[in-house]
Amino acid sequence: MADPKGFMSTPRQEWPRRPVVERVRDWDEVYVPGALLPIVSAQANRCMDCGVPFCHDACPLGNLIPEWNELVARSDWRAASERLHATNNFPEFTGRLCPAPCEAGCVLAINQPAVTIKNVEWAIAERAWEEGFVPPRPPDRLSGKTVAVIGSGPTGLAAAQQLTRAGHTVAVYEKDDRIGGLLRYGIPEFKMEKRFLDRRLEQMRAEGTRFRTSTAVGRDVPAPELRSRYDAVVVATGATAWRELPVPGRELAGVHQAMEYLPPANRVCAGDLEANPLSAAGRHVVIVGGGDTGADCLGTAVREGAASVTQLDIYARPGGERDAEAEPWPTYPKLYRLSGAHEEAGELRTAPAADADARLFAASTLRFTGDGRGRVKELHVVEVDEGRQPVPGTERVLPADLVLLALGFSGPDRADGLIGQLGLETEPRGTLARDGEFGTNVPGVFAAGDAARGQSLVVWAIAEGRAVAAAVDRYLMGESWLEAPISPHDRPMAV
Repeated sequence: MADPKGFMSTPRQEWPRRPVVERVRDWDEVYVPGALLPIVSAQANRCMDCGVPFCHDACPLGNLIPEWNELVARSDWRAASERLHATNNFPEFTGRLCPAPCEAGCVLAINQPAVTIKNVEWAIAERAWEEGFVPPRPPDRLSGKTVAVIGSGPTGLAAAQQLTRAGHTVAVYEKDDRIGGLLRYGIPEFKMEKRFLDRRLEQMRAEGTRFRTSTAVGRDVPAPELRSRYDAVVVATGATAWRELPVPGRELAGVHQAMEYLPPANRVCAGDLEANPLSAAGRHVVIVGGGDTGADCLGTAVREGAASVTQLDIYARPGGERDAEAEPWPTYPKLYRLSGAHEEAGELRTAPAADADARLFAASTLRFTGDGRGRVKELHVVEVDEGRQPVPGTERVLPADLVLLALGFSGPDRADGLIGQLGLETEPRGTLARDGEFGTNVPGVFAAGDAARGQSLVVWAIAEGRAVAAAVDRYLMGESWLEAPISPHDRPMAV
């Protein structure tokens, strides 16, 4: 460690956000430009370099956190970048989007605020690009083997980059018009500006990875035909089959899935559309679902100028401190957290009747009612107990002329025909079945990411991509030097 007493003398300090009244007027990222570097070295100095760094186990990538913390504290940015990129293909994504289970596993977090690992990671990634520490790394020679990767989210991109660097000829197939999957059209611009994604894609193109956009395998290209053209196929299509809300009034106009709302908003930022056809401007918006996707809808609706926005969370409001018995260290605790979107909604009072910021906790939707012309007008909600059962006498009515369902995803979408055409077996919960080497029941076809694991975090998606790449490399070459940070059956630390 650079300073043995750094964690005792330096308090935790996070990258400050821009004022709410300023940032809701644009789609730029919410943090104050240039305000991280002046504080990040001192924050990295808080790392204890503890005997058993549980941050490693809390991160599925096995990031070498104490090592690059010390290097940042010593201002050795090149070496820090090398250690960071040794385990993570896309730290600029995880530094922005991951909820940082590594910080929950920080030994310092037992009785003090954790090291700001996520901010340090973000700073290393950006400094690496500024200083030219991440040039393209094309392979020295080609293997003569070809691989098709279906899906261009973080899993598909990580797998493609690893396999390309191993010498295989890799083509990534994406059904949308641009590469990136949910990174492109699901994550709002204020959480990750797409120029950072485009920057990484240019690196991958320079390394030799090929991209095929506007190509839905199973519809535009028959899946068996694709399989016959490549030595191996990786299915990394994500879990895009959204969960429904089967309550009376669901058929009313104005009730939409979150992923029908967020992609057009991103296309507006990209210049493809003048306005979101589902714009929240001047409307009373209710978001059903308390997770990250719901928060993304919240921040988007605020920026579009909604008349009001309320977010429903079926869980009770969590506390501000870890419950040492129910969620002991180093597991990731369920705490009351204030995202940038919730901070904005709270300060602007978008939902005066909410419990906190824009959220109603322990709330379940009973039904929707319309305006007599087939359009949603109201949402009826009721308080629920710990067993999610309605509490008598707690029903209330919220104005709602735009309802967004953000209830998560159940598995890969079958609409394109990919799963059926290849004859891939699935698990009872709808995800793709696979063996201990990421292989499906079809020889040469592998499954990775949310399509097989189920809905998860970006850091797990990248770990899956790196691990499936190693499995494919072994399948093609008999052995592999590629790192496999996880197995298909690994799960986050839990009680």
